[in-house]
Amino acid sequence: MAIAAAAVIVPLGVLFFISGLVINLIQATCFVLVRPISKSTYRRINRIVAELLWLELVWIVDWWAGVKIKVYADPETFNLMGKEHALVIANHRSDIDWLVGWILAQRSGCLGSSLAVMKKSSKLLPVIGWSMWFSEYLFLERSWAKDERTLKSGLQRLSDYPLPFWLALFVEGTRFTQAKLLAAQEYAASAELPVPRNVLIPRTKGFVTAVSHMRSFVPAIYDATICIPKSSPAPTMLRLFKGQPSVVHVHLKRHEMKDLPENDDAIAQWCRDIFVAKDKLLDKHIAEDTFGEEKLQDIGRPIKSLVVVASWSCILILGTIKFLQATALLSSWKGVAISAALMAIITVLMQILINFSKSERSTAAKVAPAKEKTV
Repeated sequence: MAIAAAAVIVPLGVLFFISGLVINLIQATCFVLVRPISKSTYRRINRIVAELLWLELVWIVDWWAGVKIKVYADPETFNLMGKEHALVIANHRSDIDWLVGWILAQRSGCLGSSLAVMKKSSKLLPVIGWSMWFSEYLFLERSWAKDERTLKSGLQRLSDYPLPFWLALFVEGTRFTQAKLLAAQEYAASAELPVPRNVLIPRTKGFVTAVSHMRSFVPAIYDATICIPKSSPAPTMLRLFKGQPSVVHVHLKRHEMKDLPENDDAIAQWCRDIFVAKDKLLDKHIAEDTFGEEKLQDIGRPIKSLVVVASWSCILILGTIKFLQATALLSSWKGVAISAALMAIITVLMQILINFSKSERSTAAKVAPAKEKTV
């Protein structure tokens, strides 16, 4: 990590990790004391508490880096966002697709109840992974023999969720890279499937399971198509922390869950067809830098995240001053060494977070043989 970048990233990291540990402590306390008495009350409290952490990352996107997220959606889809349970499926185009989802959830009023299906190692990430675990994210190992039971039980637990939630599922199973696209194209050609140009081949077992277990209490699927305009650099976590702007275009389309087929094979084919259509939509965007006639919706830039970060900053600064006055930590070489060690730890943790988000470090999901129609 360059010295200039570290000068920006370390203070942000200190703010995020210290406030995050406070959030984790509150979550753990509520998990132990409140959840056994009332799971609904615990979820309502956790929704508020988790949002206080997620808003810090929203602030980085909105106010620090100034990333512009432009949403194209029909009025019905846009007006129902955040007012109902929804399964969200999207192409996995950039390193910050998950953050784009959080931005849309925050604008819709359900950031604290936004969930996702994640790889198991994510929950080991300090602060952010722990908070996801307390918030009931679903963590899988990318082995269907191990994951089937975990996914089914996790989905069933959401049936009594007391507030509107979004569950994000990246059905491609991994982030898009040119190397993975080439492998997907070779597989599609050999299996006589439509050859993708801008997406990977969806892995449909998880999607079929999600639809089968959620259709009784989740009314809609939000199909999100994410694309970076040619005129904008691709957003990354490092660019965000360095305050470098980007532009992200998102096309949203709502589908009624009740309109999906009942048969598992037909549900899987519905998902594949959605991605064939998504591929064509991305062709159009690449050619025209827009999604066509779909209306551009104004999602604004609320100041809530700015207020939260300013509040956390004031608390941290005042707390640090009081702590230094009480301990005189920096008055001795030992105290300076401890402080330097803490800064080094924060730097390493931020580097881990940045590296974890990089698409080239993600592993490709295995695609099952073509004869298995639901894969």
